[in-house]
Amino acid sequence: MRKLVAIALFLAWLLIYIIGVASLSSPINAWPRWVQLAFYITAGIAWIFPLRSLFRWMNRGPESSGNS
Repeated sequence: MRKLVAIALFLAWLLIYIIGVASLSSPINAWPRWVQLAFYITAGIAWIFPLRSLFRWMNRGPESSGNS
């Protein structure tokens, strides 16, 4: 169940992120090419950093109840 929730959150975040970056494409077209390249490289890498904790949560084992 944890992985299904994480996948849904991941897809929602990615959709929002893509829409946000794409909405900036019009003003960015007026920038020099090297600035556009730097922006898109940064945007292409930056989406993963907010999701690190989600991936950690998704991949950790089941929580113990303390009754060993």
